[in-house]
Amino acid sequence: MNTRASALSDATRRSVRIGGACGFWGDSAAGAPQLVASGMIDYLVFDYLAETTMAILAAARSKHPELGYATDFVDIAMRAVLPEVCSRGIKVVANAGGINPKSCADALQALAASMGLSPRIAVVDGDDVSALMPALRDEGVRDMFTGEPLPTRVSSANAYLGALPVARALAAGADIVITGRGVDSAVTLGALIHEFGWSARDYDRLAGGSLAGHIIECGCQATGGLFTDWDRVPDWAHIGYPIVECAEDGSFELVKAPATGGLIDRACVAEQMLYEIGDPGAYLLPDVTCDFRQVRIEQAAPDRVRVFGARGRAPSATYKVSATQLDGWRCAGTIAVVGIDAARKARRTGEAIVERTRAMLLAQGMADYANVQIELFGCESLYGAHSRTRGSREVMVRVVVDHPEKQALALFAREVAPAGTSWSPGTTMASGGRPSPSPLVKPFSFLLAKSRVPVRVRIGEDSLDVETAHGVAVVEPAASLAPPAAWIDPVGEAQVEVPLVKLAWGRSGDKGDISNIGIVARRAEWLPLLWARLTPEAVRERFAHMVRGRVERFHLPGTHAMNFMLHAALAGGGPASARFDPLGKGNAQILLDMPVRVPMSIADQLGTC
Repeated sequence: MNTRASALSDATRRSVRIGGACGFWGDSAAGAPQLVASGMIDYLVFDYLAETTMAILAAARSKHPELGYATDFVDIAMRAVLPEVCSRGIKVVANAGGINPKSCADALQALAASMGLSPRIAVVDGDDVSALMPALRDEGVRDMFTGEPLPTRVSSANAYLGALPVARALAAGADIVITGRGVDSAVTLGALIHEFGWSARDYDRLAGGSLAGHIIECGCQATGGLFTDWDRVPDWAHIGYPIVECAEDGSFELVKAPATGGLIDRACVAEQMLYEIGDPGAYLLPDVTCDFRQVRIEQAAPDRVRVFGARGRAPSATYKVSATQLDGWRCAGTIAVVGIDAARKARRTGEAIVERTRAMLLAQGMADYANVQIELFGCESLYGAHSRTRGSREVMVRVVVDHPEKQALALFAREVAPAGTSWSPGTTMASGGRPSPSPLVKPFSFLLAKSRVPVRVRIGEDSLDVETAHGVAVVEPAASLAPPAAWIDPVGEAQVEVPLVKLAWGRSGDKGDISNIGIVARRAEWLPLLWARLTPEAVRERFAHMVRGRVERFHLPGTHAMNFMLHAALAGGGPASARFDPLGKGNAQILLDMPVRVPMSIADQLGTC
């Protein structure tokens, strides 16, 4: 493999260029070829893993010991680009190893050999902590969110490792680094630590590098994907994948390849910064505790955004561990109803399916369902009391049931289709056949001392120890910041209601059972007004039909933004949730439709935004 300088010894070299090719297992195959062909990258990074993915990989390895990794990385992505990656000297870092990074590396090595190539492939080991589970249960370790004791059997248990093992592998001469579970941004930060020689105590730089990784870890979400102003984003089909040009001080600029679709826009980047970060003053990562509240995001050119101002402090002495448990089975059936009173008919259909199958289960001596969820689509059921389309004449009902026995759900699956001739007029359904039961994955999380998680890098015949940042017992609190200036309505001026989307951009995601909604003011001078109107109480009322916990709000003055955390809002969240939107992806859209009172002087400006 052709090589370039493995570390920045040339003072004239000002940036490291990293392309984000993948945001999840299932992302488009277009990313890696586009980025490699651009000639604009030094590193190609991939992020594949989520809690559900880890459970799927564990099930795959239980049936086939050579599996347990993201096969698309080898079979699709690297098969398409490996020769050019090698000829251009592009380094690759991917968390595609899942729960079996060695097998992933072996498969990639075999692919390379079949092409007459011999890249040096390193594997990061140590994130799998499943062997510690019996001892941790005996010690009384509990889920960090629910307080539940750890289960007796788990499918997977993996610590979120940081970036230092990636940097160690690159320093050892790796051309390709394959990891198991790690924080999503680590594939980027590890490359930057290596290239710039940052120490484990360069907290501000580490925070900046982590933010660069965070911006590109979801692929095209940085380049126009999911953007509030979606109608300004050209050429979705050929959207450009993100490239960060990172400087030694931790700042970076976001670009994309020429002649690609998408959009490089400061507002879209601000949305992505807020995506799933929780408290922006204490974004906890294994290598650094990040403070993004004073980050500045500037439109440096029509196709370039500059990001700077991240701050960092010492990380904690623990890793977060994400574990999964098989908790029975789940099956979901859908029926469409067309016509007058479609929503009422659809709900009654769902209720009848559940009532009938419950009686059948009882008659056969089987237990009742562990959980039942009936949701309607087409009548804005996700909006709760704020729905405006209850009179819809096209509605789909989705019935989700959980049960300890797969056999019980096979019975349920057989009883969905009979609704087509038994009950409501206007009943129809898409082709696709009978629904199939699938394993129900229950995630849980806990903290584990870093000292109990030895991490190693394996490259060739060598096995290298990795010194990780052990951190502090108690993370230093972030410095307090003043809230936005108090808003005072102009005396005597008429007011009107406008949808929040006229005043702000927004994006939402999840952290377990917490819905995270980031809101960015379209104009800095409007943030005091938004702060006054979007109180935690007002947001909780907007989501009263789904929020069972508290609502927190955080201020980010650098981007004229705020971040909301809605606790106990996703019916368990992730794979445990039976909701149609288990990750809260639509919650920002629901909030952006909220009416906000504004003075006429502001309403008159909205057409110019």
